Amino acid sequence: MFRRGRQRDGADQPRDGEFAFLSEAEAARLRSFVREAFAERGIEVTVEPGRVTTDSGWRFGLSNLAAVCHNDSRGPRCWRALVDEHVARVIRSLDGPQALKALPHEQLLAQLCPRFIPSDATLLKAFGYGPPSVPGLLEVLALDLPETVDMVTAGSLSDLGDITDLRDRAFHNLRAVRVDKHKVVRDKDGSHFDVLTGGSYFIASLALILDEVVPRYTKDAPAPNGILVALPHRHQLVFHAVRDSNVAGSLHAMARFAAMGFQQSPGALSPSVFWWHKDSFTRVATQDAAGLHIELTQEAMDLTARFAGE
Repeated sequence: MFRRGRQRDGADQPRDGEFAFLSEAEAARLRSFVREAFAERGIEVTVEPGRVTTDSGWRFGLSNLAAVCHNDSRGPRCWRALVDEHVARVIRSLDGPQALKALPHEQLLAQLCPRFIPSDATLLKAFGYGPPSVPGLLEVLALDLPETVDMVTAGSLSDLGDITDLRDRAFHNLRAVRVDKHKVVRDKDGSHFDVLTGGSYFIASLALILDEVVPRYTKDAPAPNGILVALPHRHQLVFHAVRDSNVAGSLHAMARFAAMGFQQSPGALSPSVFWWHKDSFTRVATQDAAGLHIELTQEAMDLTARFAGE
């Protein structure tokens, strides 16, 4: 009864082509669990490397589920239970009444929040109604429901109201989002950055009110030279107020941190670091796919050169 659960495969084992943080065997086991979980509920699915498709045409991505399993400290012994819980939640969201039609209008407004999703050509038609903000991401409106987060499509906006009023209400709700943990990551070279994490799907969305959020956690705000920002995944916001020569080391450290969080966490958003200055986001750094080099933009080099003599 005290036997330890099955352990993870070592890094020397062949890696899965879709989810590099899993071995081929682990990924195959996970996809098998997904097929079984749907089959037990009377639904046959076609399993592809990164998603499953039902006979009726519904498609469900596996990246978030794979990241959840990868990050669970209990190891593969709990993966089947995690898969069952995820599949059950997905099916309930399909079988249950649609929130936009079932909930009172005022309740919908009370649960509305802005959310970032990765930009994709196939998503622009349905979710490209938001203003441009963070490069590579779309800002959409979403409903924070008890079990799921439903994104509002462009076609559904008219049922809720005027987009400007809706966005104002969503930002009002965003200010109440709970941050569960604040941590300052420091290195010996003086580089440092702040990390906000939480269970809410809207932690990364706090970047939209950065000028309000940063002063809550740093005693030196505001920052006239702008703020470095990273949004590795939906549950995390990373920032560094630009003030002195520590900006170079902090930028590189943030790029490595963002790349790791992006690759291994559910709700992945971006592996890049951005510079927030004068209410605008500019991409300044990204770690390459091999994890060997930090690729800097001209804006990043200009910014670090400004403080190089200090």
